[in-house]
Amino acid sequence: MAPKLGELLVAANLITPEQLKQALDLQRREGGRIGSKLVKLGFVTEEKIVSFLSKQYGVPAINLAEYKIDPNIIKLIPKDLALKHLIIPVTRVGPNLTIAMADPTNVFAIDDVKFVTGYNVEVVVASESAIIEGISKYYGSAIVPTASREPISKIPPKISSTEITLEDMSSDIGDIDKIVETALVETEEKTEEEVVEEVDAPIVKLANKILIDAIQQRASDIHIEPYEQDLRVRYRVDGVMYTVHELPVKIKGALTSRIKIMSKLDIAERRLPQDGRIKLKLGKDREIDFRVSTLPCLFGEKVVLRLLDKSNLQIDLTKLGFEQQQLDDFMDAISKPYGMILVTGPTGSGKTTTLYSALNHLNKPDVNIMTAEDPVEYNFMGINQVQIKEEIGLTFAAALRSFLRQDPDIIMVGEIRDFETAEIAVKAALTGHLVLSTLHTNDAPSTITRLLNMGIEPFLVSSSVILILAQRLCRKICPNCKTEEHVPPQALMRLGFSEEEAHTIKVYKGKGCPSCNNKGYKGRIALYEVMPIKEELKDLILEGASAGELKKAAIKLGMKTLRMSGLTKIKEGITTIEEVLRVTFGD
Repeated sequence: MAPKLGELLVAANLITPEQLKQALDLQRREGGRIGSKLVKLGFVTEEKIVSFLSKQYGVPAINLAEYKIDPNIIKLIPKDLALKHLIIPVTRVGPNLTIAMADPTNVFAIDDVKFVTGYNVEVVVASESAIIEGISKYYGSAIVPTASREPISKIPPKISSTEITLEDMSSDIGDIDKIVETALVETEEKTEEEVVEEVDAPIVKLANKILIDAIQQRASDIHIEPYEQDLRVRYRVDGVMYTVHELPVKIKGALTSRIKIMSKLDIAERRLPQDGRIKLKLGKDREIDFRVSTLPCLFGEKVVLRLLDKSNLQIDLTKLGFEQQQLDDFMDAISKPYGMILVTGPTGSGKTTTLYSALNHLNKPDVNIMTAEDPVEYNFMGINQVQIKEEIGLTFAAALRSFLRQDPDIIMVGEIRDFETAEIAVKAALTGHLVLSTLHTNDAPSTITRLLNMGIEPFLVSSSVILILAQRLCRKICPNCKTEEHVPPQALMRLGFSEEEAHTIKVYKGKGCPSCNNKGYKGRIALYEVMPIKEELKDLILEGASAGELKKAAIKLGMKTLRMSGLTKIKEGITTIEEVLRVTFGD
């Protein structure tokens, strides 16, 4: 390892050991670099340090004040890297890049520059104050961080996160049009990095406003999408996408960089997808996580933020949308000591919420609950949750195998994707464990067919699965603007109502009001299809019956299909005909 600067200066009789000790004490209290502390204490001048380093390491010394550096050269090294190592690029000739350094012994800095730029690096030495002044001049106002010797190429985390408070995000963020107008001016006058690093920059206010508006509008996702002519911002509210802003395309880089800074991602990496998190504190008790994903697209990086608000997580089974018989069947199944319960439906249909609700009901001090999830969206006290990491071999199947050596009572597997996971889950259900999991199928009966197609034997399916639940989410009519709607009886009969019902029921819709952003809907409720595996169905499974035959038999035994569940919600005035038609198939 190269000798440290302080030791070298003592060996050259430029300072005494006692002076070095005083400088080190000051460095421990204030942070920073030893050279600047020696200069501050008056033990040595910057000129002497630069001259000494130049002779010691055989590198030229330069006076940065005499140089006018090309802006294109400056762009080769990001500002955060320049500040981290106190370096500044000076010239480039062919594949060789010359950088000025305050400490030419810092091999990590040289490695980082090679890694980031791809150039061969040649070093010249300059005073620390001259480099700080140069960074301020060419990059914008410089705030010098505490010295770090860790190379960029060794900073690992794939998923990063940061924590901010609502106060940090500025309460007075003003009108969106004015913010965008000012941001446009700034991005034209300064580089994107300069804009996003200024605390009061309009681009910072714009990012804050997008996040805060999403919370206020109850959005589950934010999409920031760059196109050739504009930058579109959309929210997903109650499962449906809405365009909320059409922004000038010029600010796309600055806005994306700001989101990356908030989620501690690498702003210099624009070619690869990245994942991170932002944790936002609202007051003392409420926390909202934003799961951030960036993806390089044709005209820039698309950013999607998933809002995870535990305070909005509905985990009361009685309020999810179950009808009484369905709830009784489901509660009976989760109270069994062993067996498999499967929840099916497309992405975004509320399967995880249903499973969390069941686990919350089962979460008692006398049971050991273990879950394997990808990703873990919400954490719960008393439940052992494992984050799947397929890139290192921690798959659902691997986690499930390990669970069986951890003395579990109840196991939740985020998703059964393959034969291996299905096989272990079935065996776990048959050996005294209650197993809950999800599958992607259209309805409850076709889940049986899916397991058989995966390669699970019919006798294993019939003896392990105790209940299958299919679900969809439909929007609820806004209670503040709910009005009766006239629908011809013939149309209601085509939907599935009986002739008597078609002439007597009242149908409602929302006309739109400020409370629901003029959408007519506010909140969502689940439609359920609950199929307990009774003896008659077990016999059909063993006989190799089709999904259609299983469905007919289940309906005879009292199962209500998704469409039937939707018709009940229409009758109760909870949702509209359009919503039921949108999320369910005719039976």
